Amino acid sequence: MIDVRNLSKSYRVHKRAPGIVAALRSVLKRRYETVKAVEDLSFQIAEGERVGFLGPNGAGKTTTLKVLAGLLHPTSGVVRVDSYVPQMRDPRFLKMITLVMGQKQQLLWDLPPADTYAMNRAIYDIPRAQADETVRTLTELLEIGDLVGKPTRQLSLGERMKCELVAALLHRPRVLFLDEPTIGLDVSMQAKMRDFIRDYNQRYGAAVLLTSHYMDDVAALCPRVIVIDHGRLIYDGELRELVRRVRPDKHITMRLSKPVDRADLTRLGTVVSADAAQAVIAVPAAQASAAVRDALAALPIVDLTIEEPPLEEVMRELFRARGREAPERDPGPHDKQANA
Repeated sequence: MIDVRNLSKSYRVHKRAPGIVAALRSVLKRRYETVKAVEDLSFQIAEGERVGFLGPNGAGKTTTLKVLAGLLHPTSGVVRVDSYVPQMRDPRFLKMITLVMGQKQQLLWDLPPADTYAMNRAIYDIPRAQADETVRTLTELLEIGDLVGKPTRQLSLGERMKCELVAALLHRPRVLFLDEPTIGLDVSMQAKMRDFIRDYNQRYGAAVLLTSHYMDDVAALCPRVIVIDHGRLIYDGELRELVRRVRPDKHITMRLSKPVDRADLTRLGTVVSADAAQAVIAVPAAQASAAVRDALAALPIVDLTIEEPPLEEVMRELFRARGREAPERDPGPHDKQANA
């Protein structure tokens, strides 16, 4: 469904020193440098796949999504979405994709979402009966009921994002590019949005490419992840395998009936956190069973769970190993949205 081969996108950026003199001098003579937002990136996504697209700020994720949606032209490389070349903006291509950006909205501020749906129905030339059925289905899945009849300005952020999704999916796209779709939402609303995206993917067999600041989104939705840094591919495969490679340890969380000495915990493994009621230790995966046995024998444990390290820690460890400490912004003038 999505085929990206050796994609590169560069920007020619004007550089000058601060100050009035430098500004005046730049009117007569400008200095430019070429900044590579994406470099030699290749991957493929099949129909019905849900794939997380990860990387630090400035890695080139939003640039890539905009190229895939046809908003930007690649500097070099080949990009196809279901045999269409995105930059050609073929109407058949536009009817099969959607790009949802958490920082942008298409709803009309002073009008109810229902008016935006009517406008989109006309733009996409959707039969009225089909559009009405889609709106009914999506409003039921998202549980927004009568909200579509209220002016957009009266909706909360979570309600507005739900209505945005209905507008973006009214034409039943087969490819979803989701750039921070849950940004700014509370934990409960994020969970509902994830459930909706999963249900839509399974119901319509749509391919989903998702970027998100919230690793819970990725862990819940994406069995496979593509990780890029400085515009280059550094990993493409199963999320579970990435976790195993970067952090081959397990976290054992123990609820305690009374405080224990920290020395008793360090004998089991590396103490991640500990207080009077709960302790978390990290142990190599091969030693997890022995650590659990010893903990149950020696400590006043009420409850115990074994989990993979949090995905946030895995990603932090991955980029720390690559010497990437601080996030950067995408350099392109057309690519200033926040990235995961």
